[in-house]
Amino acid sequence: MLRVMVLTLPLLLAACSSGPPGIECPGKVASLYGGEIATTHGTIFDLVNSFSVANEKVKVESGPLYSSDRSRYIPAAVTKEGYLAQRISARQFRLIDPQQDKMITYTCGESSAR
Repeated sequence: MLRVMVLTLPLLLAACSSGPPGIECPGKVASLYGGEIATTHGTIFDLVNSFSVANEKVKVESGPLYSSDRSRYIPAAVTKEGYLAQRISARQFRLIDPQQDKMITYTCGESSAR
């Protein structure tokens, strides 16, 4: 009995410590006025009340998203880096950098064939 417990405890701890799976999503880089500049991609880790975006260079965490009325206003937060992070929908996430006049909108789960 003790042997079984010793063998299963590390397995249970490893299963509980794993984070949410990331989803690879394409992104559109645009100016704040909406003019598309480029495309990019990132891995989105969606935690419902927060999210993070990672690529080869950096990982940005939104922190807790807040909206006084989710039916009228987009849940948002300011990141440690100074970006405005928005959860637009269950599949769309946006990072806004006002100092560089850029925003990246990631859309997840959309097929490339239309």
